[in-house]
Amino acid sequence: MDCKITSTSQAVRARQGVTILEVLIAMPLMLLLLFAVTTFMVFTSYSFASLFNYIDLDDRNRVAIDQLTRDVRQARRVSNFTPSRLELEDSDGVTLVYEYSTGTQQMARSKSGQSQVLLKGCDWLTFVIGQRTPVGGSYDVYPAATPATAKVVNVSWVCSRKLAGFRVNTESVQTARIVIRKQGT
Repeated sequence: MDCKITSTSQAVRARQGVTILEVLIAMPLMLLLLFAVTTFMVFTSYSFASLFNYIDLDDRNRVAIDQLTRDVRQARRVSNFTPSRLELEDSDGVTLVYEYSTGTQQMARSKSGQSQVLLKGCDWLTFVIGQRTPVGGSYDVYPAATPATAKVVNVSWVCSRKLAGFRVNTESVQTARIVIRKQGT
């Protein structure tokens, strides 16, 4: 019979806990890993929120410019005008008003007593009316002296949003030159 003496140190070592030195090394590494993961999650969440804001802002700008373009092209004439308010005589003879309020930072469309907010968070907006005749050597048109001589409406605006208390996602300047097609009919 062959007898071997086995060491009990392996069995004892398997039952031992973690040493203080291992804890002192593992804790900072785990904290560093946890900090890195948390930072990545915060950055990713902020990026997704910014992207959603930008897409929503771009979509609202496109809807507003499409509605304004349709209305101006189909209008009979400009009946009144200020840099923040545009009154049109619609194709059915009803007054159609686009108005920008600096207090609420909104542009609204009103017709027949019904109002609809087209833009929110608008930092500035301006209407400019002009004649159809181009200025020589440029793409500009001559400014209209009165609403009665207006054949072109220029509109420009900038909108932005706040995210986590900071103004972000400033949409580039939206600008359109819209020609009244039905004028004189």
